[in-house]
Amino acid sequence: MLTLKIILENKDEVIKRLKIKRFEATEVVEAIINLDDTRKATQSSLDQRQAEMNTLSKEIGMLFKQGKTQEANEAKSKTADLKETIKELNGQLNETTLSLEAELVKLPNIPHPSVPEGNSDADNLVEKAWEKDLPAIEGDKLPHWELIEKYDIIDFKLGTKITGAGFPVYKGKGARLQRALISFFLDEGEKAGYQEVLPPIVVNEDSGFGTGQLPDKEGMMYHATADNLYLIPTAEVPVTNMYRDEVVKEDDLPIKNMAYTPCFRREAGSWGADVRGLNRLHQFDKVEIVQISHPEKSYEALKSMVAHVEGLVNKLGLPYRILRLCGGDISFTSALTFDFEVFSAAQERWLEVSSVSNFESYQANRLKCRYKGKDMKKPELVHTLNGSALALPRILAALLENNQTAEGIKIPDVLVPYCGFDMIK
Repeated sequence: MLTLKIILENKDEVIKRLKIKRFEATEVVEAIINLDDTRKATQSSLDQRQAEMNTLSKEIGMLFKQGKTQEANEAKSKTADLKETIKELNGQLNETTLSLEAELVKLPNIPHPSVPEGNSDADNLVEKAWEKDLPAIEGDKLPHWELIEKYDIIDFKLGTKITGAGFPVYKGKGARLQRALISFFLDEGEKAGYQEVLPPIVVNEDSGFGTGQLPDKEGMMYHATADNLYLIPTAEVPVTNMYRDEVVKEDDLPIKNMAYTPCFRREAGSWGADVRGLNRLHQFDKVEIVQISHPEKSYEALKSMVAHVEGLVNKLGLPYRILRLCGGDISFTSALTFDFEVFSAAQERWLEVSSVSNFESYQANRLKCRYKGKDMKKPELVHTLNGSALALPRILAALLENNQTAEGIKIPDVLVPYCGFDMIK
Protein backbone atom coordinates (compact mmCIF):
# COMPACT_ATOMS: atom_id res chain seq x y z
CA MET A 1 0.00 0.00 0.00
CA LEU A 2 1.04 3.61 -0.39
CA THR A 3 2.82 5.18 2.56
CA LEU A 4 1.17 7.98 4.51
CA LYS A 5 4.19 10.16 3.74
CA ILE A 6 3.60 9.87 -0.01
CA ILE A 7 -0.11 10.66 0.34
CA LEU A 8 0.31 13.60 2.74
CA GLU A 9 3.16 15.21 0.83
CA ASN A 10 1.78 14.60 -2.68
CA LYS A 11 -2.00 14.66 -2.26
CA ASP A 12 -2.88 16.30 -5.59
CA GLU A 13 -0.31 14.30 -7.55
CA VAL A 14 -1.55 10.99 -6.05
CA ILE A 15 -5.14 11.80 -7.05
CA LYS A 16 -4.02 12.87 -10.53
CA ARG A 17 -1.82 9.83 -11.16
CA LEU A 18 -4.41 7.33 -9.94
CA LYS A 19 -6.83 8.63 -12.55
CA ILE A 20 -4.51 6.93 -15.07
CA LYS A 21 -5.61 3.66 -13.43
CA ARG A 22 -9.25 4.75 -13.76
CA PHE A 23 -9.44 5.15 -9.99
CA GLU A 24 -11.11 8.20 -8.46
CA ALA A 25 -9.07 8.68 -5.29
CA THR A 26 -10.29 12.04 -3.95
CA GLU A 27 -12.77 10.66 -1.41
CA VAL A 28 -10.38 8.00 -0.09
CA VAL A 29 -7.44 10.42 0.11
CA GLU A 30 -9.55 12.97 2.02
CA ALA A 31 -10.69 10.24 4.41
CA ILE A 32 -7.08 9.19 4.98
CA ILE A 33 -5.97 12.76 5.72
CA ASN A 34 -8.88 13.32 8.14
CA LEU A 35 -8.29 10.02 9.92
CA ASP A 36 -4.58 10.79 10.21
CA ASP A 37 -5.40 14.20 11.73
CA THR A 38 -7.73 12.48 14.21
CA ARG A 39 -5.08 9.90 15.00
CA LYS A 40 -2.45 12.55 15.64
CA ALA A 41 -4.81 14.58 17.87
CA THR A 42 -5.80 11.47 19.81
CA GLN A 43 -2.16 10.44 20.18
CA SER A 44 -1.30 13.93 21.43
CA SER A 45 -4.09 13.81 24.04
CA LEU A 46 -3.02 10.33 25.07
CA ASP A 47 0.62 11.39 25.45
CA GLN A 48 -0.47 14.38 27.53
CA ARG A 49 -2.60 12.25 29.87
CA GLN A 50 0.14 9.66 30.24
CA ALA A 51 2.62 12.42 31.11
CA GLU A 52 0.18 13.71 33.75
CA MET A 53 -0.17 10.18 35.09
CA ASN A 54 3.59 9.77 35.37
CA THR A 55 3.91 13.11 37.16
CA LEU A 56 1.10 12.27 39.59
CA SER A 57 2.55 8.83 40.32
CA LYS A 58 5.85 10.42 41.33
CA GLU A 59 4.03 13.04 43.45
CA ILE A 60 1.98 10.39 45.26
CA GLY A 61 5.13 8.57 46.31
CA MET A 62 6.69 11.80 47.57
CA LEU A 63 3.52 12.85 49.44
CA PHE A 64 3.29 9.53 51.27
CA LYS A 65 6.96 9.80 52.24
CA GLN A 66 6.29 13.29 53.61
CA GLY A 67 3.31 12.01 55.61
CA LYS A 68 0.81 14.05 53.56
CA THR A 69 -1.74 11.25 53.35
CA GLN A 70 -4.75 13.40 52.45
CA GLU A 71 -2.96 15.08 49.53
CA ALA A 72 -1.66 11.69 48.42
CA ASN A 73 -5.17 10.18 48.41
CA GLU A 74 -6.52 13.15 46.46
CA ALA A 75 -3.77 12.64 43.88
CA LYS A 76 -4.64 8.91 43.72
CA SER A 77 -8.26 9.86 43.00
CA LYS A 78 -7.07 11.95 40.05
CA THR A 79 -5.05 9.02 38.70
CA ALA A 80 -8.18 6.86 38.69
CA ASP A 81 -9.91 9.41 36.46
CA LEU A 82 -6.82 9.65 34.27
CA LYS A 83 -6.65 5.87 33.89
CA GLU A 84 -10.22 5.81 32.62
CA THR A 85 -9.49 8.66 30.18
CA ILE A 86 -6.32 6.92 28.98
CA LYS A 87 -8.27 3.69 28.45
CA GLU A 88 -10.86 5.55 26.36
CA LEU A 89 -8.18 7.34 24.34
CA ASN A 90 -6.36 4.06 23.67
CA GLY A 91 -9.60 2.58 22.39
CA GLN A 92 -10.20 5.60 20.16
CA LEU A 93 -6.61 5.46 18.88
CA ASN A 94 -6.86 1.76 18.01
CA GLU A 95 -10.20 2.28 16.28
CA THR A 96 -8.87 5.25 14.28
CA THR A 97 -5.70 3.36 13.33
CA LEU A 98 -7.72 0.39 12.05
CA SER A 99 -10.00 2.73 10.07
CA LEU A 100 -6.94 4.46 8.62
CA GLU A 101 -5.41 1.15 7.53
CA ALA A 102 -8.74 0.11 5.99
CA GLU A 103 -8.73 3.26 3.87
CA LEU A 104 -5.06 2.96 2.92
CA VAL A 105 -5.53 -0.50 1.39
CA LYS A 106 -8.26 0.89 -0.87
CA LEU A 107 -5.74 2.90 -2.87
CA PRO A 108 -3.95 1.19 -5.78
CA ASN A 109 -0.29 1.74 -6.47
CA ILE A 110 0.64 4.93 -8.29
CA PRO A 111 1.44 4.14 -11.94
CA HIS A 112 4.88 4.98 -13.29
CA PRO A 113 4.93 8.10 -15.53
CA SER A 114 5.55 5.88 -18.57
CA VAL A 115 2.25 4.00 -18.12
CA PRO A 116 0.09 4.99 -21.12
CA GLU A 117 -3.51 6.20 -20.94
CA GLY A 118 -6.15 3.61 -21.78
CA ASN A 119 -9.26 1.80 -20.62
CA SER A 120 -8.58 -1.85 -21.42
CA ASP A 121 -6.11 -4.32 -22.94
CA ALA A 122 -7.03 -2.94 -26.35
CA ASP A 123 -5.16 0.24 -25.39
CA ASN A 124 -1.89 -1.41 -24.35
CA LEU A 125 1.21 -0.11 -26.10
CA VAL A 126 3.21 -2.53 -28.27
CA GLU A 127 6.72 -2.04 -26.95
CA LYS A 128 8.38 -4.56 -29.27
CA ALA A 129 6.95 -6.67 -32.06
CA TRP A 130 8.10 -9.83 -33.84
CA GLU A 131 9.92 -8.69 -36.97
CA LYS A 132 9.91 -11.98 -38.88
CA ASP A 133 7.01 -13.59 -40.70
CA LEU A 134 4.47 -15.23 -38.43
CA PRO A 135 4.45 -19.05 -38.74
CA ALA A 136 2.21 -20.59 -41.37
CA ILE A 137 1.03 -24.18 -41.09
CA GLU A 138 0.83 -26.35 -44.17
CA GLY A 139 -2.08 -28.75 -44.52
CA ASP A 140 -4.51 -29.19 -41.63
CA LYS A 141 -4.13 -26.42 -39.09
CA LEU A 142 -5.29 -28.03 -35.85
CA PRO A 143 -5.72 -26.08 -32.59
CA HIS A 144 -3.93 -27.54 -29.61
CA TRP A 145 -7.10 -29.00 -28.07
CA GLU A 146 -7.42 -31.24 -31.13
CA LEU A 147 -3.69 -32.01 -31.23
CA ILE A 148 -3.63 -33.22 -27.63
CA GLU A 149 -6.46 -35.67 -28.38
CA LYS A 150 -4.84 -36.80 -31.63
CA TYR A 151 -1.54 -37.61 -29.89
CA ASP A 152 -3.10 -38.54 -26.51
CA ILE A 153 -0.82 -36.32 -24.44
CA ILE A 154 -3.29 -34.33 -22.30
CA ASP A 155 -6.69 -35.55 -21.08
CA PHE A 156 -9.25 -32.91 -20.12
CA LYS A 157 -12.12 -35.38 -19.70
CA LEU A 158 -10.13 -37.41 -17.19
CA GLY A 159 -9.24 -34.24 -15.28
CA THR A 160 -12.93 -33.29 -15.18
CA LYS A 161 -13.76 -36.76 -13.86
CA ILE A 162 -11.14 -36.53 -11.11
CA THR A 163 -11.65 -32.90 -10.11
CA GLY A 164 -13.60 -30.70 -12.51
CA ALA A 165 -13.20 -28.50 -15.55
CA GLY A 166 -9.87 -26.70 -15.84
CA PHE A 167 -7.76 -29.43 -14.20
CA PRO A 168 -6.11 -31.41 -17.05
CA VAL A 169 -4.16 -34.65 -16.76
CA TYR A 170 -0.83 -34.64 -18.64
CA LYS A 171 0.11 -38.07 -20.05
CA GLY A 172 3.13 -39.73 -21.63
CA LYS A 173 5.06 -37.31 -23.81
CA GLY A 174 2.76 -34.50 -22.71
CA ALA A 175 3.91 -34.98 -19.12
CA ARG A 176 7.54 -35.27 -20.25
CA LEU A 177 7.27 -32.06 -22.28
CA GLN A 178 5.71 -30.23 -19.33
CA ARG A 179 8.54 -31.39 -17.05
CA ALA A 180 11.11 -30.45 -19.71
CA LEU A 181 9.80 -26.89 -19.90
CA ILE A 182 9.94 -26.52 -16.12
CA SER A 183 13.53 -27.78 -15.97
CA PHE A 184 14.56 -25.58 -18.90
CA PHE A 185 13.09 -22.45 -17.30
CA LEU A 186 14.75 -23.21 -13.95
CA ASP A 187 18.14 -23.89 -15.53
CA GLU A 188 17.96 -20.64 -17.49
CA GLY A 189 17.01 -18.80 -14.30
CA GLU A 190 19.99 -20.23 -12.49
CA LYS A 191 22.27 -19.01 -15.28
CA ALA A 192 20.78 -15.52 -14.77
CA GLY A 193 21.65 -15.55 -11.06
CA TYR A 194 18.34 -16.60 -9.52
CA GLN A 195 18.39 -18.93 -6.54
CA GLU A 196 15.82 -21.70 -6.75
CA VAL A 197 13.45 -22.16 -3.81
CA LEU A 198 10.61 -24.63 -3.38
CA PRO A 199 8.01 -22.84 -1.24
CA PRO A 200 4.67 -24.00 0.21
CA ILE A 201 1.74 -23.78 -2.19
CA VAL A 202 -0.70 -22.76 0.54
CA VAL A 203 -0.34 -19.46 2.43
CA ASN A 204 -1.91 -17.70 5.39
CA GLU A 205 -3.84 -14.42 5.41
CA ASP A 206 -0.77 -12.35 6.30
CA SER A 207 1.01 -13.60 3.18
CA GLY A 208 -2.03 -12.90 1.02
CA PHE A 209 -2.20 -9.38 2.42
CA GLY A 210 1.55 -8.81 2.01
CA THR A 211 1.54 -9.17 -1.78
CA GLY A 212 -1.90 -7.64 -2.33
CA GLN A 213 -4.15 -10.65 -3.00
CA LEU A 214 -6.11 -9.90 0.18
CA PRO A 215 -8.42 -8.38 1.19
CA ASP A 216 -9.97 -7.66 -2.23
CA LYS A 217 -9.07 -10.68 -4.39
CA GLU A 218 -10.08 -13.59 -2.15
CA GLY A 219 -12.76 -14.59 -4.67
CA MET A 220 -10.02 -15.52 -7.14
CA MET A 221 -8.27 -17.92 -4.73
CA TYR A 222 -9.16 -21.36 -3.47
CA HIS A 223 -9.69 -21.16 0.29
CA ALA A 224 -9.08 -24.05 2.69
CA THR A 225 -11.65 -22.80 5.18
CA ALA A 226 -10.99 -25.27 8.00
CA ASP A 227 -7.43 -23.98 8.39
CA ASN A 228 -7.99 -20.52 6.88
CA LEU A 229 -5.26 -21.08 4.29
CA TYR A 230 -5.23 -20.13 0.60
CA LEU A 231 -3.89 -22.05 -2.41
CA ILE A 232 -1.45 -19.77 -4.17
CA PRO A 233 -2.39 -18.09 -7.48
CA THR A 234 1.33 -17.60 -8.20
CA ALA A 235 4.69 -18.32 -6.57
CA GLU A 236 5.07 -14.55 -6.18
CA VAL A 237 3.05 -14.83 -2.97
CA PRO A 238 5.18 -17.26 -0.90
CA VAL A 239 8.52 -16.19 -2.40
CA THR A 240 8.03 -12.46 -1.78
CA ASN A 241 6.66 -13.19 1.70
CA MET A 242 9.93 -14.88 2.61
CA TYR A 243 11.05 -11.30 3.36
CA ARG A 244 7.98 -10.14 5.28
CA ASP A 245 8.95 -8.31 8.51
CA GLU A 246 12.62 -8.51 7.56
CA VAL A 247 15.39 -5.91 7.40
CA VAL A 248 17.91 -6.99 4.77
CA LYS A 249 21.44 -5.68 4.35
CA GLU A 250 21.90 -3.11 1.61
CA ASP A 251 24.96 -5.04 0.42
CA ASP A 252 22.79 -8.13 -0.15
CA LEU A 253 20.60 -6.34 -2.72
CA PRO A 254 19.41 -7.35 -5.21
CA ILE A 255 18.04 -10.61 -3.83
CA LYS A 256 17.01 -12.86 -6.74
CA ASN A 257 14.84 -15.95 -6.23
CA MET A 258 12.87 -18.20 -8.54
CA ALA A 259 10.37 -20.97 -7.89
CA TYR A 260 8.44 -23.58 -9.78
CA THR A 261 4.98 -24.18 -8.35
CA PRO A 262 1.56 -25.29 -9.44
CA CYS A 263 -0.79 -22.29 -9.35
CA PHE A 264 -4.50 -22.24 -8.59
CA ARG A 265 -7.06 -19.68 -9.78
CA ARG A 266 -10.82 -19.86 -9.46
CA GLU A 267 -11.41 -17.51 -12.41
CA ALA A 268 -13.60 -19.26 -14.92
CA GLY A 269 -14.69 -17.26 -17.98
CA SER A 270 -17.27 -18.02 -20.62
CA TRP A 271 -16.83 -21.02 -22.91
CA GLY A 272 -15.28 -20.24 -26.27
CA ALA A 273 -12.09 -20.54 -28.31
CA ASP A 274 -10.40 -17.83 -26.26
CA VAL A 275 -10.63 -19.92 -23.07
CA ARG A 276 -10.70 -23.39 -24.59
CA GLY A 277 -8.15 -26.10 -23.89
CA LEU A 278 -4.96 -24.76 -22.31
CA ASN A 279 -5.91 -21.12 -22.84
CA ARG A 280 -7.34 -20.85 -19.33
CA LEU A 281 -7.04 -23.33 -16.46
CA HIS A 282 -7.84 -23.50 -12.77
CA GLN A 283 -4.54 -25.31 -12.07
CA PHE A 284 -1.38 -24.70 -14.06
CA ASP A 285 2.41 -24.80 -13.70
CA LYS A 286 4.61 -21.73 -13.68
CA VAL A 287 8.18 -20.68 -12.97
CA GLU A 288 8.29 -17.27 -11.28
CA ILE A 289 11.24 -14.93 -10.85
CA VAL A 290 11.26 -12.46 -7.93
CA GLN A 291 13.66 -9.66 -7.04
CA ILE A 292 14.05 -7.63 -3.85
CA SER A 293 15.77 -4.49 -5.10
CA HIS A 294 17.33 -1.25 -3.97
CA PRO A 295 14.80 1.53 -4.77
CA GLU A 296 17.28 3.37 -6.97
CA LYS A 297 17.97 0.26 -9.06
CA SER A 298 14.53 -1.35 -9.41
CA TYR A 299 13.96 -0.16 -12.98
CA GLU A 300 17.33 -1.59 -13.98
CA ALA A 301 16.12 -4.83 -12.41
CA LEU A 302 12.84 -4.63 -14.34
CA LYS A 303 14.74 -4.18 -17.59
CA SER A 304 16.90 -7.23 -16.86
CA MET A 305 13.83 -9.34 -16.02
CA VAL A 306 12.12 -8.37 -19.27
CA ALA A 307 15.31 -9.29 -21.15
CA HIS A 308 15.41 -12.66 -19.36
CA VAL A 309 11.85 -13.55 -20.37
CA GLU A 310 12.54 -12.37 -23.93
CA GLY A 311 15.52 -14.70 -24.04
CA LEU A 312 13.32 -17.66 -23.07
CA VAL A 313 10.70 -17.17 -25.79
CA ASN A 314 13.48 -16.54 -28.32
CA LYS A 315 15.19 -19.83 -27.44
CA LEU A 316 11.86 -21.64 -27.81
CA GLY A 317 11.49 -20.10 -31.29
CA LEU A 318 8.09 -18.60 -30.50
CA PRO A 319 6.96 -15.38 -32.22
CA TYR A 320 6.32 -12.84 -29.47
CA ARG A 321 5.53 -9.26 -28.71
CA ILE A 322 6.03 -7.15 -25.59
CA LEU A 323 3.25 -4.86 -24.36
CA ARG A 324 3.48 -1.93 -21.96
CA LEU A 325 0.21 -2.13 -20.04
CA CYS A 326 -2.03 0.93 -20.01
CA GLY A 327 -3.63 2.45 -16.93
CA GLY A 328 -6.90 0.62 -17.43
CA ASP A 329 -5.24 -2.82 -17.68
CA ILE A 330 -2.36 -2.66 -15.21
CA SER A 331 -2.90 -4.42 -11.89
CA PHE A 332 -3.97 -2.77 -8.64
CA THR A 333 -0.52 -3.27 -7.06
CA SER A 334 1.83 -2.64 -10.00
CA ALA A 335 3.61 0.59 -10.91
CA LEU A 336 4.71 -0.64 -14.34
CA THR A 337 4.04 -3.94 -16.13
CA PHE A 338 5.22 -5.49 -19.38
CA ASP A 339 3.21 -8.40 -20.77
CA PHE A 340 4.60 -11.01 -23.16
CA GLU A 341 2.38 -12.59 -25.77
CA VAL A 342 3.26 -15.45 -28.12
CA PHE A 343 1.56 -16.10 -31.43
CA SER A 344 -0.64 -19.17 -31.77
CA ALA A 345 -0.55 -20.20 -35.41
CA ALA A 346 -3.61 -22.46 -35.39
CA GLN A 347 -5.76 -20.05 -33.38
CA GLU A 348 -4.28 -17.08 -35.25
CA ARG A 349 -4.15 -14.99 -32.10
CA TRP A 350 -1.74 -13.73 -29.47
CA LEU A 351 -1.66 -15.52 -26.10
CA GLU A 352 -0.41 -13.87 -22.91
CA VAL A 353 2.34 -15.95 -21.30
CA SER A 354 4.09 -13.58 -18.89
CA SER A 355 3.68 -10.42 -16.86
CA VAL A 356 6.80 -8.69 -15.52
CA SER A 357 6.11 -5.97 -12.96
CA ASN A 358 7.76 -3.44 -10.67
CA PHE A 359 5.69 -2.78 -7.54
CA GLU A 360 8.15 -0.22 -6.21
CA SER A 361 7.54 0.07 -2.42
CA TYR A 362 3.82 -0.80 -2.55
CA GLN A 363 4.18 -4.47 -1.57
CA ALA A 364 7.17 -3.73 0.65
CA ASN A 365 5.08 -1.36 2.77
CA ARG A 366 2.50 -4.10 3.32
CA LEU A 367 5.25 -6.65 3.97
CA LYS A 368 7.27 -4.29 6.19
CA CYS A 369 10.30 -5.37 4.17
CA ARG A 370 13.14 -2.89 4.51
CA TYR A 371 16.87 -2.57 3.91
CA LYS A 372 19.60 -0.84 5.91
CA GLY A 373 23.06 0.28 4.94
CA LYS A 374 26.03 1.08 7.16
CA ASP A 375 25.53 4.84 6.93
CA MET A 376 21.73 4.82 7.19
CA LYS A 377 20.08 6.09 10.39
CA LYS A 378 17.01 3.88 9.94
CA PRO A 379 15.83 1.18 7.53
CA GLU A 380 13.93 2.14 4.37
CA LEU A 381 11.48 0.19 2.20
CA VAL A 382 12.86 -1.99 -0.60
CA HIS A 383 11.28 -2.33 -4.04
CA THR A 384 9.81 -5.68 -5.11
CA LEU A 385 9.49 -7.10 -8.63
CA ASN A 386 8.31 -10.34 -10.16
CA GLY A 387 7.63 -11.99 -13.47
CA SER A 388 6.43 -15.20 -15.07
CA ALA A 389 9.38 -17.02 -16.57
CA LEU A 390 7.23 -18.66 -17.77
CA ALA A 391 3.60 -19.74 -17.34
CA LEU A 392 3.35 -23.10 -19.09
CA PRO A 393 -0.18 -23.68 -20.49
CA ARG A 394 -0.19 -21.13 -23.32
CA ILE A 395 3.52 -21.70 -24.02
CA LEU A 396 2.70 -25.38 -24.48
CA ALA A 397 -0.34 -24.52 -26.63
CA ALA A 398 1.76 -22.34 -28.95
CA LEU A 399 4.57 -24.91 -29.14
CA LEU A 400 2.14 -27.67 -30.15
CA GLU A 401 0.32 -25.55 -32.72
CA ASN A 402 3.31 -23.78 -34.26
CA ASN A 403 5.43 -26.93 -34.58
CA GLN A 404 2.83 -29.34 -35.99
CA THR A 405 3.85 -31.14 -39.18
CA ALA A 406 2.45 -34.00 -41.23
CA GLU A 407 4.83 -36.34 -39.39
CA GLY A 408 4.04 -35.08 -35.89
CA ILE A 409 4.90 -32.23 -33.53
CA LYS A 410 8.54 -31.15 -33.66
CA ILE A 411 10.19 -30.37 -30.31
CA PRO A 412 12.35 -27.19 -30.15
CA ASP A 413 16.06 -28.02 -30.13
CA VAL A 414 16.65 -26.49 -26.66
CA LEU A 415 14.10 -28.87 -25.14
CA VAL A 416 15.29 -32.11 -26.76
CA PRO A 417 17.97 -32.82 -24.09
CA TYR A 418 15.29 -32.36 -21.40
CA CYS A 419 12.61 -34.41 -23.19
CA GLY A 420 14.68 -37.26 -24.55
CA PHE A 421 12.76 -37.10 -27.86
CA ASP A 422 12.57 -34.69 -30.77
CA MET A 423 9.10 -35.45 -32.10
CA ILE A 424 5.64 -36.31 -30.80
CA LYS A 425 4.17 -38.80 -33.26
